[in-house]
Amino acid sequence: MLDMSLSRRRLLVGASATAAAGLLGGTSVQAKAPLLNAPAPLFYRFKLGSIEATVVSDGPLAIGPAARTFRGPSEQELGKMMSDQFLPADNVVLDQNVLVINTGDKLALFETGMSSVKRNDDMGRLVASLKQSGIDPKDIDAVIPTHAHIDHIGGIMAADGSRNFPNAQIHISQADLEFWTDDKRLGTPAEGSSLAAKKNLIPNRDRIVFYKDGQEVIPGVQAMFTPGHTVGHHSFVVNSGGKSLFVVGDLMHHVILVERPRMEVAFDTDPKQGIETRIKVMDMLAAQRMPALVYHMPWPGLGHFAKQGDGFRYVAEPMQLVL
Repeated sequence: MLDMSLSRRRLLVGASATAAAGLLGGTSVQAKAPLLNAPAPLFYRFKLGSIEATVVSDGPLAIGPAARTFRGPSEQELGKMMSDQFLPADNVVLDQNVLVINTGDKLALFETGMSSVKRNDDMGRLVASLKQSGIDPKDIDAVIPTHAHIDHIGGIMAADGSRNFPNAQIHISQADLEFWTDDKRLGTPAEGSSLAAKKNLIPNRDRIVFYKDGQEVIPGVQAMFTPGHTVGHHSFVVNSGGKSLFVVGDLMHHVILVERPRMEVAFDTDPKQGIETRIKVMDMLAAQRMPALVYHMPWPGLGHFAKQGDGFRYVAEPMQLVL
């Protein structure tokens, strides 16, 4: 058996000898470097068939206590579920993973973040992230939000009222446009998203194109109607060279919702329909072993879903470090 006390004494003796050598003019082995105080780049690039895909971040989105969002389990149960993920239950923080695809003919962006309605400087970073990744926002041909909630259409415009993507058509469902720009949403919990829709969608009405279930939005991208979270929520299947990627949108917000998919979500327009759609889609993804891009999962939001008991488990996709 290793004598830990003896090993520790030898280590301390070695450290003292090194320090003494430094005091006596010996060569110091300690290198001093400045703190860099800089985060990792806010983009990740990978290949999907012949498509060059890039995930860029709009920054973290804090949504408060888990009990405010996830309904069904008690607050204590939710606390245990979050603790099991090594996460606090008093403030759930979501990522905002925006996908950009370059098909060789089109440069399309899915979701837009919150630059026009950001709550703090941690968010609203999409344009800066795009530029950091080498993508010029002026080159975006198509902006494709999955739905019209504040954190998905809130970055079509900049905070100063200018267009972030001045040369892009905007693709969205007619049902969501009409629902979220309706004055009936004002004075309700949906008011924030309604005001964001009015600010970001109405000034761009002449460049909006409606997508429908089963329609090819741009070549290689097919829309799939996935209602419940909003009345017009759609997901997308991106296909290239025999490879597919499912752009989920907001069918699941967190790994605890993957594991317990029958929890209701406070943000869902129709929570019961949201549960049905969520389970149906994860069943499909698990059966087809199709990778998915999930807007709010931990960065960069790419992973797989597999059946596990009464729910599912989320397995992050290994990152491609060489293209």
